[in-house]
Amino acid sequence: AYNKEKAMEQLFNQLSETLLNNLNTGEHLKVAIGGENSQFVRFSQSKVRQSGLIDDASLSIVLIKDGHTCSGSFTLTGNIQKDETTAMIELNRLRAEVGTLPKDPFVVMPEDTGSSQEEHNGSLLNDEKAVSALSPAMQGVDLAGIWASGRIFSGNANSAGQKHWFATDTFSLDYSLITPDERMVKGTYAGSHWDQSEYEKNMAKSIAKLRMMEKPGKKIKPGAYRTYIAPAGVADIVGMFSWGGVGEASIQQGDSSLCKMRQNGIKMSPCFTLSEDFTSGIVPRFNSNGELAPEKLDLILAGSLKNTLVSSRTAKEYGVQSNYAGEGESLRSPVLSPGELNEDEVVKKIDNGIYLSNLHYLNWSDRPGGRITGMTRYACFWVENGEVVAPIENMRFDDSIYNFFGENLEAVTDKAHLHPTVETYDGRELGGVSCPGILLKSFELTL
Repeated sequence: AYNKEKAMEQLFNQLSETLLNNLNTGEHLKVAIGGENSQFVRFSQSKVRQSGLIDDASLSIVLIKDGHTCSGSFTLTGNIQKDETTAMIELNRLRAEVGTLPKDPFVVMPEDTGSSQEEHNGSLLNDEKAVSALSPAMQGVDLAGIWASGRIFSGNANSAGQKHWFATDTFSLDYSLITPDERMVKGTYAGSHWDQSEYEKNMAKSIAKLRMMEKPGKKIKPGAYRTYIAPAGVADIVGMFSWGGVGEASIQQGDSSLCKMRQNGIKMSPCFTLSEDFTSGIVPRFNSNGELAPEKLDLILAGSLKNTLVSSRTAKEYGVQSNYAGEGESLRSPVLSPGELNEDEVVKKIDNGIYLSNLHYLNWSDRPGGRITGMTRYACFWVENGEVVAPIENMRFDDSIYNFFGENLEAVTDKAHLHPTVETYDGRELGGVSCPGILLKSFELTL
């Protein structure tokens, strides 16, 4: 994969050079590449149902001329002559279209703020050995899941002379374990350095939860309960902050869930600290404009709103300072800081209440009020006298981040876990949410 990626870096350098050398006076260009060399294996009933290797990459081009902007992209073949021809055809298509489009009042021009080269080499399972390493630990249970492993790379270059390259090795096994009556336990084992014994421990923990799911279910009434939300559930809630939360444009337009923090000075719990943190190196710091974000940016610090994510486009539109967020101003490498609650004592600390492993179908039910609704899902349990008693039947919740990340946030666990992004819509995605679990004095289940 490393050699293939090196070939793609070379190809990217040649293509971007060709395009940039062929620019006419007054034309500005941004060029980006994204791709992967991956192995995928699909499991169903703990058996391999599909397996394959994928080499994929695409090139995208943004042309700017006289304040007009136009973009396009195409899949690369890896053959320099063919790809150069396609790239020039694409550039000429953009030239024909760009003048017909309305002027973009907030166009972000290419700049040279310095170049970067970042490569992270992991230790991944050999493609031939993957199945024999994964299979034994899942025998005796019904597992459905996807294994994805390999190298992901991205690059960016522009007509101001700036160039970035980023590549990393990652793997993930995203899976569900299923009981005969179709209750489920959801799990993910992911990282950059394969550890067989850690994987087996992870699977054994999931299987222990599955055995708990085989007990008769308990139907609980709607109401407020003392609740623990495990890191996987917290990661889903943190993901909601990307959608009308921490983006400056959202706050300026008045439809952000954090407007109350900006406008009314409302605070969350001192236990709550959310940062955009690139120091782990799991995602590139450069955005689609090739701008480098700060290595670490505190967004909510000890419950107070310190910063928002500000793209250069938003900065132009609202006269604020950019911190080089992506165009959509969503979180790219969010980290929720751990606290002091020992992870192993969580069930004891719940005493009487609910343990939620996962949440599902999350949405804002009242975005300006910070209210999120969703379902409890997979391994969620009723706890009595500090012991797990029974799985609970699925419930809907509806509560405000100002409650459960505010006065109802009692404690945060002492370990942060990385919950990787496992989507593969346009290719394997980079990144994930690093977060601990949270213990809440009260959490509102509605039906």
